[in-house]
Amino acid sequence: MFKDLDQYTPIETDWSYDGGVDKCKAYLTPAINSFRAYKKPLVLVRGQGHYLWDADGKKYVDMMAQNLCISVGYNHPLVTAETKKQIDLLQHATTMYIQAVPSHFGEELVARFPKEEDWVVHLVNSGAEAADLALSMAQLYTGNYDMIALRTSYHGVHAAGMALSGISGFKQPMPPLPGIHHVANPDPHRGVFGDNVDEYVEEISRTIFSSTPGRIAGFIVEPIQGFGGVIPMPEGYIPKAFERVRAAGGICIVDEIQTGMARTGENFWGFQAHDVIPDMILLGKGIGNGYPLSAVVVKREIAEAMSHRMYFNTYAFNPICCAAGRAVLRAIDEDNIQQNAKEVGGYLRKRMRELQEKYDVIGGVRGMGLHDGVELVKDRNTKTPGVEEAEYIVEYAKDNGVVIGKGGALGNMLRMNPPMCIQKEDIDFVTEVLDEGFRRM
Repeated sequence: MFKDLDQYTPIETDWSYDGGVDKCKAYLTPAINSFRAYKKPLVLVRGQGHYLWDADGKKYVDMMAQNLCISVGYNHPLVTAETKKQIDLLQHATTMYIQAVPSHFGEELVARFPKEEDWVVHLVNSGAEAADLALSMAQLYTGNYDMIALRTSYHGVHAAGMALSGISGFKQPMPPLPGIHHVANPDPHRGVFGDNVDEYVEEISRTIFSSTPGRIAGFIVEPIQGFGGVIPMPEGYIPKAFERVRAAGGICIVDEIQTGMARTGENFWGFQAHDVIPDMILLGKGIGNGYPLSAVVVKREIAEAMSHRMYFNTYAFNPICCAAGRAVLRAIDEDNIQQNAKEVGGYLRKRMRELQEKYDVIGGVRGMGLHDGVELVKDRNTKTPGVEEAEYIVEYAKDNGVVIGKGGALGNMLRMNPPMCIQKEDIDFVTEVLDEGFRRM
């Protein structure tokens, strides 16, 4: 049926810097240039643990984990072994059939959630698809249409995600999906109500009263706003917000795409720090350690709303991706990843606050576990965003062997979300590089 392998024409790859850049420009969509990290592109070849190597063989400490996708480390031995094992058996099975690996993954994932609820897992390919599915499910289950989301939130750039996101840079100049209402996010640093949690909660009630029929489909929140500026939700906000939303007939959705899978260190899921049980949880990025895998974990009665008409996703429930997901869960436990995220993340913030004492351009250091950000400002009193300063530091760090991100709704955040296997000595190296970068700037 097939030829012997040596009878096929070898497939060659040009791993050079120029080859990578030239072919990207010639054959890949220019849209991807809107999310480039550096003025001179970084052309990557391989990764191991929390390190990367580029086309010239230069080594980097990766403080971004491919936007939090690499959770337990590049080329993790268990993840690699489990995916290879599945590749040799069956590369794909659609949901028309049953395959054991996705079912096992669902069982093992559900075991991580509060035992008092009957959870089910709906697997998809990306966080944006999870957001789209969550919106549909909430509207179908409640019979209501309107959704509440937060300003400076991020839930993707596809149709539903773009509408739910509260940052202009992630929106195209065309009409968004209707029925999405953005309320002031509870940001004690720059928020319209300062640190007054109750006023932010009242904003939800005012919006429901003024902009909806009084009944809503739901409310979506990130425990820590990631792309919005690494803004942890303040104590008391999420429980009070959930109470208002449920009183208006809505369901409560937590977006754990960036905060989940032990990244916050204190808990496996970000919502656990707020003493709430959501109705629906979105997962993605680190759940597959780089494999295209995401999920909506939802109470069974809500999931039933999608079961009355045909729904499928061709590549969701892929057994190779699910094998990776199972291995990630096992690696988090057996590599003590959550504790490492707590300890090394705490050490990272300690070292960044030491830099804050030296350099006035650092306006704030915040985060939890290994989900962290450093805000740069031109003046600490006026809080004028240090956008150019952030650009300089990101470029300087890259030139000196450290990959960090630039983000935030205002473009002035240094984002640091490394693979969770990173060690304290790597944080020391990162601190030395940034120290010299701030000194030179």
